[in-house]
Amino acid sequence: MSQTGTIPTVSIYGIPFSKLPMSETVEVLREAVLSKQPHHVITANPIMVMAAMEDPAIMRVMQSAEMVVPDGTGVVWAANYCGDPVAERVPGYELLHELLRVGENYRWGVYLLGSTPEVIQETAVRLQQQYPAIRIVGYRDGFFGSDEDEQVVAAIRETAPDLLFVARGADTQEPWINKHKNTLQIPVMMGVGGSFDVISGKTKRAPKLFQKLRLEWFYRLLREPSRAGRMLALPKFALKVITDKENVTKAQ
Repeated sequence: MSQTGTIPTVSIYGIPFSKLPMSETVEVLREAVLSKQPHHVITANPIMVMAAMEDPAIMRVMQSAEMVVPDGTGVVWAANYCGDPVAERVPGYELLHELLRVGENYRWGVYLLGSTPEVIQETAVRLQQQYPAIRIVGYRDGFFGSDEDEQVVAAIRETAPDLLFVARGADTQEPWINKHKNTLQIPVMMGVGGSFDVISGKTKRAPKLFQKLRLEWFYRLLREPSRAGRMLALPKFALKVITDKENVTKAQ
């Protein structure tokens, strides 16, 4: 076991995954907001681990995040299989809702960035209805190029949010947060992938049975067969962990 600050972690191919359960994860991030300490939170799965192993730039981003939580079932399995288990899976979608629930007690400000103009607007409306004591201080879609980054960052900074949720796809959102986190200086900055699509009602989350059986990935594959190429990373990851068992949790 290693520590990132005071967070107990297990290294999966050099990426320090938090071993904390959901409740303690939320508590760490609550303290981050209260102390105004910027935290980049990555909710990672095996696909992201495999991508990081192939791309040193992605690996650097993941290793420099203040917190990497095990979003994918495969990560939880790998830690357990290699004898250094994490407490439980911490899905990004649920972590987002837990933070908003706690944030109601403090009237935290929230900025939403990413997805399409229709989805982001509907997400803002629905979250405000669900968490009336939260302040949605701003939102904008994810369709902007790097030439607009400065302007977008300045606009977000002006609203001084406590939480920033970014939905621009894993390959874009994490490097973007990493690049701008020192300028943004927001206590909790988290990439949330397709969460806004689910919150806005554009797509459905996997039924409870699929969640319980840890088959959310399979449900998504059934709904979006175009994901098959990406999903191949899952059996590749499992095979790699079984083959490399002795070395998986050794710091790279």
